[in-house]
Amino acid sequence: MSLKIDPITRSVVQHRLSSIVKEMGEAMLRTSYSQILNSSRDFSLGICDTRGRLIAQADHIPVHVGALPWATLAVEQRFKDVRPGDVILLNDPYHGGSHLPDLTAFVPFFDGERRLLWTIVRAHQSDIGGATHGGYNPGATEIWQEGLRVPPIKLYEAGRLRDDLLDLLALNIRNAREFRGDLAAMVGAAHLGERRLSRLFAEFGTDVVEAAVETILDAAEQQARAVVSIWKDGVFYGEAFLDDDGHGRNDIRIAAKVTKEGSDIEVDLSESDPQSTSFVNSSHANMQAAVAMAFAYLIDADIPKNSGALRPLKVIAKQGTVVWADPGRPVTLCTSHPSNEIVEAIVKALAASCPDRAMAGWGRRFRIAIQGEDPRTGRNFIWHMFQARPGGGASAGGDGWSSIGEWHTVGGIKFGSIEVAEVRFPLHFRHHEFRSGSGGDGQFRGGLGVALDLVLETAKPALANTAGDGARHGPCGMLGGEDGIPHDYRLVSAGRPPRVLRTKEVGIEIGPGDCLEIRSSGGGGWGPPARRSPQARQRDSDQGLTDDGAATGRNSR
Repeated sequence: MSLKIDPITRSVVQHRLSSIVKEMGEAMLRTSYSQILNSSRDFSLGICDTRGRLIAQADHIPVHVGALPWATLAVEQRFKDVRPGDVILLNDPYHGGSHLPDLTAFVPFFDGERRLLWTIVRAHQSDIGGATHGGYNPGATEIWQEGLRVPPIKLYEAGRLRDDLLDLLALNIRNAREFRGDLAAMVGAAHLGERRLSRLFAEFGTDVVEAAVETILDAAEQQARAVVSIWKDGVFYGEAFLDDDGHGRNDIRIAAKVTKEGSDIEVDLSESDPQSTSFVNSSHANMQAAVAMAFAYLIDADIPKNSGALRPLKVIAKQGTVVWADPGRPVTLCTSHPSNEIVEAIVKALAASCPDRAMAGWGRRFRIAIQGEDPRTGRNFIWHMFQARPGGGASAGGDGWSSIGEWHTVGGIKFGSIEVAEVRFPLHFRHHEFRSGSGGDGQFRGGLGVALDLVLETAKPALANTAGDGARHGPCGMLGGEDGIPHDYRLVSAGRPPRVLRTKEVGIEIGPGDCLEIRSSGGGGWGPPARRSPQARQRDSDQGLTDDGAATGRNSR
């Protein structure tokens, strides 16, 4: 007979679990080395049980969190002899990972002899080896060209660090010092979670906590089903398109057939286009995370986003398509694209079922990674551009947020302090402000992108690569709203015409004093533009948020 848990105890345990993963996140933020983690916060935390169920998570990067159950199942399948003090790592997309830059650390939690839970940290590394710096290789045609693959391995065994294994990992990564520091932060944060769980179990007792977890998951399912049950039943269709794969193939289609019946949702992605030669393919875990994201965005915000809330959801996909690539295919772009397009296709489909919940498209990711030598120190650096975040999509609740980021992060990734970036790297941010007119028009306007002019202050040429999408297809409008203005990135060098940067390039030489003119996309609009109030339009005009020149894709100077 299962132990009966009263609502107050359930709530206390739920909030304690939530506070544990939040504290793990604060530890990561304060102890990690690289700017991609301690400034931009490209990491996520979670607690899963031995069945791969997501019990609790911090609100960081949704595409990370949605894949953690699949990574946990891969660890469980690989290791049957887990002991206290073990630390397990993985990043391989074909062993439960999303893409190679996202390294994941697992620490087991034991209650006596019983292993009950895992505390988990997933963090994006600023480099993971491979043919290009920064973890993305637009030229890759197989996964071995993308970086170091880590299947589930034990970095610590019963509390003992495997120095030989750590040396092997660090030797294959360009910025070994930052990698070692970030990995230590990950392990430390996961152990912090383990200690906090020990205190929780000691305070309430194992039987109470285990029973409370079951009621937490059941309650989340009940809440999610209550929301879904009021949506319109039917079979609905949506699609979205990647610009290209960087290898000459354009307009790659992601197709969603969504069946809603009662309180159940079935998402079928089988008709999506065949897999690509390049890194725009998705791994299985990443595809599952993208579907979970779309569903999570449509249910109530206060429903805990755990495995219970996802029980109404069934996913169908076909291996060999762009949303689920065959083993060996490159997939590094997948956490951004096609994740965003999977979400977009599903939300478009369900706009016919729950229109007031369907938000317009958020900006797509278009990153730049620069490798060079800092003339102030003589040391090499790798810098990832997290500035110039695109705009978020509008919704029935109002205008989209400006410079908030992409659909797969929904604000979880920050661009950090410009002043700190200028201190740490040979960069000068000459101009960084909202890109007026970039949000899609509608009853509610899409959030604005950013206009950034960035000058490289090196003494020698640096190399850059790009990885992203959205220079042809802007974030989608919803229910009559207009699309956001696409990205427009250019490299300006003295004595030469401006060079338009493609979203998937390697080997871009940036000379000392060159300027990157970055114009990021605005979010999509929601509802017919004719319904936007005169007061809202006047406010946009007064604040300089509209610009007749934005239709050309460039701001006036």
